[in-house]
Amino acid sequence: MIVQRQSVTFPSIELVSGETLSPVTVAYETYGELNQARSNAILIEHAFSGDAHAAGISDLDGKPGWWDNMIGPGKAFDTSRYFVVCSNVLGGCSGTTGPASIDPATGKPYGPRFPFVTVADMVKLQAMLMDHLGVEKLLSVAGGSMGGMQALQWAVSYPERCASVVPIASTHRHSAQQIAFNEVGRQAIVADPDFQGGNYYEGPGPARGLAVARMVGHITYMSDDSMREKFGRRRRLSETPSGESELFEVESYLRYRGGQFVSRFDANSYITITKAMDVFDLAGENGSLADALLRCKARFLALSFTSDWLYPSYQSEEIVRALRGRNCDVAYVELPSNYGHDAFLIEAGEQTDIVRGFLDATFRRL
Repeated sequence: MIVQRQSVTFPSIELVSGETLSPVTVAYETYGELNQARSNAILIEHAFSGDAHAAGISDLDGKPGWWDNMIGPGKAFDTSRYFVVCSNVLGGCSGTTGPASIDPATGKPYGPRFPFVTVADMVKLQAMLMDHLGVEKLLSVAGGSMGGMQALQWAVSYPERCASVVPIASTHRHSAQQIAFNEVGRQAIVADPDFQGGNYYEGPGPARGLAVARMVGHITYMSDDSMREKFGRRRRLSETPSGESELFEVESYLRYRGGQFVSRFDANSYITITKAMDVFDLAGENGSLADALLRCKARFLALSFTSDWLYPSYQSEEIVRALRGRNCDVAYVELPSNYGHDAFLIEAGEQTDIVRGFLDATFRRL
């Protein structure tokens, strides 16, 4: 299935900070067809480094979507039955307005002048997109990692507009450790001489710092078992700027992933999005997590993975306990996996059976 990225531009959006971003563009993709009752729409939320291309083959680069094993005909998010939408988040760098976008006031990229955005701002722009698409109420909002944060924010900000929510390997707020890893990545970028205070768009940009930030992040996505199985202590010859040298396979792999990331991601977006993740705190913004969830009307399905040490299961369990304390309809499954945090992208089998059944039951209740 060849898919095409679409976009829509709105006159403005007022942010939580009180600033107004004008205009604002959101990039998105759709899969399947909206039914006559407009009751079969599902919004897929991407994780930190993702984008709107969640499924199918992109007409831009011929690559499959980041969750193609979960979205499509007969898959967990069955596009023969549901109308699935995925958009790039506000502050991103894949078609939605972000730091690399042109500031109409200056004719140059926003860069470090880009307004501070929150997860609530990201969700507000998505709600504007749903209005544009004629979707008054979503059958479900689902996503992993940062995508799960957005799904939870939907349940709190727009309780009347989503029938169900599926946060996967996610949290209602970052722990000190999660904030610490993001700060290491940000400091790696800022310390690169080519960062130029964020005004690097006319130069080479902080490629080295951004690559290191991605390397650190990628380590947290894997587990000890998955790294041992994938790399062990094996060595290989690798080309470096100074010639050929022998590296551990894991070193070569991390350098490759860092370099690959630099080619598709903006450093200022890295800073913008990770800060939004770090300040996300449903409990702190609402007195307690239980209070935050007071108005929620959606059904919930929370999933976590045994080997995920970046977003460990206890964080999903905190959400589930708060929901049950409010007598919300919630199901929770901890799935066995050796893949660490990446399991939500890889372990499609068991996720598919659970998600498919949950969505089917939700759809039949409408």
